[in-house]
Amino acid sequence: MSDIEEDRYHDIRPYRDEEVRQVLERLGQSFELHRALVSYRFARYPPWSQRLLARIVGWQLRRHFAPMTTVDAFQGWLKDWITDLIDSTTANVEVCGLDHLNQDQSYLWLSNHRDIAMDPTLIGYALVSSGWPTARIAIGDNLLANPVLADLMRLNKSFIVKRSVADRRTRLQEFQKLSGYIRHSLEDGHSVWLAQREGRAKDNLDHTDTAVLKMLSLSGRDDRLNFAETMQRLRPVPVLVQYEWDPCDVLKARELVALEENGVYKKSEGEDTHSILLGMKGQKGNIRICFGRPLAMADMQDASMMAAATDQEIDQMKKLFPVNYAALRLLQSEHQLYQNLHWQCPVDMELPLNELSMRCSGEPAAVRIRMLKTYAAALISRLSRTSDE
Repeated sequence: MSDIEEDRYHDIRPYRDEEVRQVLERLGQSFELHRALVSYRFARYPPWSQRLLARIVGWQLRRHFAPMTTVDAFQGWLKDWITDLIDSTTANVEVCGLDHLNQDQSYLWLSNHRDIAMDPTLIGYALVSSGWPTARIAIGDNLLANPVLADLMRLNKSFIVKRSVADRRTRLQEFQKLSGYIRHSLEDGHSVWLAQREGRAKDNLDHTDTAVLKMLSLSGRDDRLNFAETMQRLRPVPVLVQYEWDPCDVLKARELVALEENGVYKKSEGEDTHSILLGMKGQKGNIRICFGRPLAMADMQDASMMAAATDQEIDQMKKLFPVNYAALRLLQSEHQLYQNLHWQCPVDMELPLNELSMRCSGEPAAVRIRMLKTYAAALISRLSRTSDE
């Protein structure tokens, strides 16, 4: 991408190498970041020691950052930290599908979305561990309220989706710019991670939003391409990120119940940051990152057809964990729901019934049921389809 084209996207693009030094100096002096790292790594230490530890962490960061002058250098440093994080919070990470793709090609990774930070982090981990380059990452501008978090994300190849723009005309202009940036990134050899919908699928029902696809299609306007031709140029590949256990499961259930009962849910200040940290620190059990087949032109004649093809590919890659069966059993036995669904537990599978019950103990019945429905969603969907056939 030329410097002129880069300047067109200066307000949404990731940081470039020549900006790294200044940003790292800013982060090295950020007591907020130092304190957050202490809270993450030394949570059990007494409160009186936190300030001293924050100063020590700040000194260590500045020492680590001193020789870094490129995005690749920052990501190289981050790789060890991410590997330690994944090793300490997961039982196993399974990566599949990349062997059917061309490593020398750039792709639009069109992914389901369950966790704010861990989804793109895990996809980056899967790519790097398989010898692939990292991707550029689309993030909503709602995550940029915290300038420290914004700096870290833009250093890590994240670019900005301006969702908060209210004016319809300005919103269209921003989406045209975003669509153009994604296309230019792909043409310049950079793969792009993009969630299939705005916001996380808190109910674990992964459905592609046609509005996201229509935004992508805006990049074909200047060349007078139709929808299918535009999408073929972007080379979209459905991607599944699947967690056995979700550290944010109860928080999501509370939010969904509030929406159902009140019609609205207002996030508290710092809630997104809290969800990011909880999603990172919490135990996730087994994780699967699956890269599907590139969508064919016949799958992408219009936005609805492409959404259906993406959803089907993601659904086919899903694997059922014991917790999914346990959730449905509890819904049937304790809440008398889904009695019409008949199933048998796979041979030799031990269901984590007590562990699942403990996660939502003390919660209102509505929140408990909502959380169980979320864990059982994939199994309920499959059983429902089978009974309809």
